[in-house]
Amino acid sequence: MNLYIYLLDILKFTVSGVAVVWIAFYLFKPYLDKSEKLQILELKKLISGQTLPLRLQAYERLVLFIERVNPANMLVRLNATAYSAHDLYSLVVEEVRNEYQHNITQQIYVNGRSWAVVKHIKDDTLNIINNAVKSLPESATGLDLSKTVLAYMSRLEDNPYDIATNMLRKDLEELF
Repeated sequence: MNLYIYLLDILKFTVSGVAVVWIAFYLFKPYLDKSEKLQILELKKLISGQTLPLRLQAYERLVLFIERVNPANMLVRLNATAYSAHDLYSLVVEEVRNEYQHNITQQIYVNGRSWAVVKHIKDDTLNIINNAVKSLPESATGLDLSKTVLAYMSRLEDNPYDIATNMLRKDLEELF
């Protein structure tokens, strides 16, 4: 009989102890949750303060990339009259790839849609140049290639480089 009373006492103390711990936990839980949320908010604010300048710089560099690979700008910059069509083609392809490689790390700081726009612009630029050089005879000059590319660009209803820049601007506006 003493054993049953002893076990019953242990059971009463255990149940009451668990009840006290449970009540204490639910009394302090809102305070702990609020404290955790404040710490997370402060951490996000700190990280945002450090990464926002990097993100802004990334968008700036990608807009610059788009402007630099725009055939209207690139062909003027590369002085097309000094080369044959195939030499200019090689130079343009190398220039686009170098610009892309130079900016490839910016994808870390921009959203996926913005980076997809940049990749699409790179691919479209290379396709425009490839198609233009294929349509020219072997003896064509760099000036002929430039004229062909610019004529193609002028026939487009919407300039893809302007569209891409505007898309990057919209994505950037979402940061604020």
